[in-house]
Amino acid sequence: MVQTQTNLVAWETLLDLAAYIGSRHVRLEQAVRDAVATGRLTSGAALPPSRLLATSLGVSRWVVTEVYGRLTAEGILEARTGSATRVAESVRATASRPAPEPAEPLRRPRYDLAPGVPDLRNAPRALWLRAMTEALTEAPDAELFRLDGDAPAARAALAAYLSRSRFARADADAVLVTHGAADGMRRVARALRTIGHTALLVEDPSWQRMRQVAAAEGLTSVPVPVDGDGVDVAALVEASVRTGARAALVTPAHQFPTGVPLSAERREGLIAWARARDGVVIEDDYDAEFRYDRRPIGALQAMAPDRVVLAGSLSKTATPALGIGWLVLPPWLRDAVRNAGAAAPSTLDQLALARFLTSGGLDRHLRGARTRYRRRREALLATLEHALPECRVSGIAAGLHVVLDLPPGVRAAAVVRAAEPRELGLTDIRRYRVSPDAPAPERLVLGYGDLADPLVDEAVRLLADTVREVAARDVTGSG
Repeated sequence: MVQTQTNLVAWETLLDLAAYIGSRHVRLEQAVRDAVATGRLTSGAALPPSRLLATSLGVSRWVVTEVYGRLTAEGILEARTGSATRVAESVRATASRPAPEPAEPLRRPRYDLAPGVPDLRNAPRALWLRAMTEALTEAPDAELFRLDGDAPAARAALAAYLSRSRFARADADAVLVTHGAADGMRRVARALRTIGHTALLVEDPSWQRMRQVAAAEGLTSVPVPVDGDGVDVAALVEASVRTGARAALVTPAHQFPTGVPLSAERREGLIAWARARDGVVIEDDYDAEFRYDRRPIGALQAMAPDRVVLAGSLSKTATPALGIGWLVLPPWLRDAVRNAGAAAPSTLDQLALARFLTSGGLDRHLRGARTRYRRRREALLATLEHALPECRVSGIAAGLHVVLDLPPGVRAAAVVRAAEPRELGLTDIRRYRVSPDAPAPERLVLGYGDLADPLVDEAVRLLADTVREVAARDVTGSG
C-alpha cells in the first residue's frame, strides 16, 4: 500500500495537469508530450495502467485511454498486448534533449480584445456545480458503473434542447456528446477520411483550429471566399467540381470572423449542392445563441438532416473549461463517427450536462449573458464611433466580436504590434485567412466577450491612439 501511494504521488507530480489549460484530455496529452520531450519520461519508460493513472490524476479512465491511444498512433508511445504502455524507442533523441526553462504562466493583456472568449468572470460556476451535485445524487447506481462514456440522458436532453433552441431536427439516436467543437471536428474528419473523402471546402477566412484538426486527419482544405451574404456558394460549387471535394465546413448562423449570416438563397443553394454531389455539410454552430436584435437564426441542419452535421459546444455559451460539445449526425454517418476511436466525456460530466439542460440552468445563464453582451456591444460601438469615426464597423448584432476596417494605408499587422506595449490585445483578420499573404482589406477582429465593462472606454481610447500613431508613422515613412 505504501508503494502504491508513493507511485500515485510521483505520477501526479510528473504530469501536473494544473500547469496546462484546456479540457482534461488536452492537458494530459500536453503533459505527457512535455515529459517525453524534456527527458523526464525516457525512451522505453513504462507508463502506469490507465486505471491507476486516472486515479492518481483525478480524471476519468477514458481520458487516459484516449491520450494513450492518440500518442500511440503518433508513434510517441507504443502498446503491446500483455505489456505496459511505454515511451517509444523512436523518440530517444527528442527525449534526451535538456529540459527547457519552466514556461511562464499564461498571461493575457489587460485590455484583451481577442475574439472567441466568453465572459469568464460570469461563467456559470454555481449552476454547473448544482447540476453536477444533483446529477451525482440522483444517478442510479447502474449509471455510475457505466464505462462506455454514453449517457442516454445527455443525448436525450441535447436533442430536446437543440430542437427547441436551434430548431434542429434531432432525436437522441442522432446525438453524440464530444469534448468540444474541435473534438467533434476531429471525429467527423476521421470518419470522412475512412469513407474516402480527401478534401474539405472551408470558408476563407475562417477559424483556423477547425481546419488544422481536419488537416491532421488527412483532409486538405480548399478555400472558398466569403462576402456580405456568407460563403459564396457558386464558388463553392466550382471548387467542388475542380477538386472533387464533397464535404464543406461552414458557419451559417454567424460567419466567423466576418460576422455575416448565410443568406436564405445561399442556404438553399448549399443544400442543393450537398444533395447533388452526395456531399455533407458540417455546420459549426459556435455562437449562434447570441443574437441581440432578433431571435437567433435556426440551424441549417433543419433543412436537410440527412446531409448536415450540426456541431456545437458550451465553449462560447458557458466556458471552454467544461470541455463538452456535441454532434447531430445524419443516419448514414453515425456508425463511422462513433467508430472513429475517440473517448467521450465522462459519464458524470454527461449526466451533469443533462441536468444543466433539463433544469433550465443553461437557459438562465444565456438570458443573463445576452443582456451583458448586448450592453457591452452597444458601449463598444458608441465608443468606437466617437473615437474612430472614420473606421467602419461590420458584423450583425450577434456573437462576441465585431470587425473594424482600418483607415486607408494603415496596416493591421502594424497596429497589432504597436498595441502590445500598451497591454492591448488585438487580432489581424489575416490570422484567419487560409492564404494569409493574399491581398485583403486591412481589418481587426475585436472581441468583447471577456472585456470588463469599465475597461471598454479605455480600451477603445488606446486603440484609437495606436491607429493614429501607426498612420502618422507610415505617412512619414519611419515605420
